[in-house]
Amino acid sequence: MSNFYSRILLLAIACTATACGGKSDPVQAATDDDDPRHERHELMEGVRDAAKPVGAMLKGEAEFDADALMASLKVFHDASGVFGDLFPPGTETGMDTEAAPAIWEDREGFDQALADWRAAVEKAMDAKPAKLEDAKPVVGPIFNTCKNCHDTYRIEEEG
Repeated sequence: MSNFYSRILLLAIACTATACGGKSDPVQAATDDDDPRHERHELMEGVRDAAKPVGAMLKGEAEFDADALMASLKVFHDASGVFGDLFPPGTETGMDTEAAPAIWEDREGFDQALADWRAAVEKAMDAKPAKLEDAKPVVGPIFNTCKNCHDTYRIEEEG
């Protein structure tokens, strides 16, 4: 796999692994489950988990599996349809969120970034790649949209 795809994949996995923070107080665990900050964190954890097999295929660490790719794309698609709703006013801070203030300051830009992600996912789903060579040109743009969104709308974790 090219260095380009390796870098994009690593960025996408690393960013989604910590996309939106988690609970800071275990006592709040029972009440935080319906908090949008918790919901968006859990959603991005699912996206991260779905990206792993795709990354392994793109890097040549796993055999190409069209069904696994389509299952991952479905996870991305489902997430892209609800993720933007999980950033209401009042959830800018707390719970160790890594959501950048730019989400609320530039809501149109954030919504466009999510629309770009969804469009890239839909294009890949419509292509129904049956082999790795067909998947690379439609999956690469998905990871690019992830990186572009994270670069602007996510606070990098220190460390």
